[in-house]
Amino acid sequence: MSRYIIRRLLQFVPTIIGALFLLHYMVSLAIQLTGNPGRALFGDRRPTPQLLEAVQRQFNLDDPCLEQVGNPCLSLFVGRVTDIAQGDLGINFRGREVTDIIAASLPVTLRLALIALAFQIIIGLSAGILAGLRNKGVLDYAVKISTVLLIAFPVFVLGKVVQTTVNVPASNFLQARDAPDWMLAVVRVSYSGDYPWLSLLVPGLVLGALGLATTARLTRTSVIENLRSDYVRTAVAKGMPHRRVIGVHVLRNSLIPVITDLGMSIGVLISGAVVTETIFNVPGVGFQLIQAIRQNEGPVLISLVTFFVIVYLVVNLLVDLLYAVLDPRIRYD
Repeated sequence: MSRYIIRRLLQFVPTIIGALFLLHYMVSLAIQLTGNPGRALFGDRRPTPQLLEAVQRQFNLDDPCLEQVGNPCLSLFVGRVTDIAQGDLGINFRGREVTDIIAASLPVTLRLALIALAFQIIIGLSAGILAGLRNKGVLDYAVKISTVLLIAFPVFVLGKVVQTTVNVPASNFLQARDAPDWMLAVVRVSYSGDYPWLSLLVPGLVLGALGLATTARLTRTSVIENLRSDYVRTAVAKGMPHRRVIGVHVLRNSLIPVITDLGMSIGVLISGAVVTETIFNVPGVGFQLIQAIRQNEGPVLISLVTFFVIVYLVVNLLVDLLYAVLDPRIRYD
């Protein structure tokens, strides 16, 4: 297994470098087409040439290659990769370290992702197992219809619908009756630092809705497929209790594709929090990414997306290693 882990870790290098280069090129192209963002820092004021030059030098915006449209600026790219490898993620246009931005916003995003993942595991797995065990029953059809509806709604549409039809009316209702603050935090349309977990329940449900539907349908299909397998019929023929057949044989083998989906969902939840955090004004990593895009802050944008790429790759590696735990027949060369 150690050789497999080393081989997978080595695969991280070209993936991260490729992602960094694409980001670097797009940011450089945006600067070349729209103009130097250093000038936008001063708003309506007209800076002196010396001050503008100092700002451009501070943020590495004075490279001559940025004046040529389509130039990939390889020297600037090598410098950025070297800085990131040394742990220097740069600063934003207000002089704040990117590492400080990630350190302050990451706990919020992790809480949001954990709540979404909990909804996905508890509700998605339960609905999928029950629907698979009661194939073609009322519960099975209810699960299939509801999951299709959830999949059909994009996250940004679902978030706005929930915000306008649930949060706002519920918040107005509770405020009119002088409800306690912790109840208001649950339905508040924005994040509350006083109740960090309660105020993330609704955004977490919205964020995990798509994954919940996918997990439920995948679990249902996997359970139905394993119920028809030869080893299940053999176990039943030998007189093994139904609870043991379902709990040990069917569910354990059915969870292999589900674990893959859940592992991929962790990376998707962290990176997909961009939309949800923006809708509900949650100050997480995704919200900071949107702010960096709006303000054309290249170093912040590149560093945050690099963080998302690393998280996604590490989660995929952990999921691959969990296969051997669920199915002893899987071996790593």
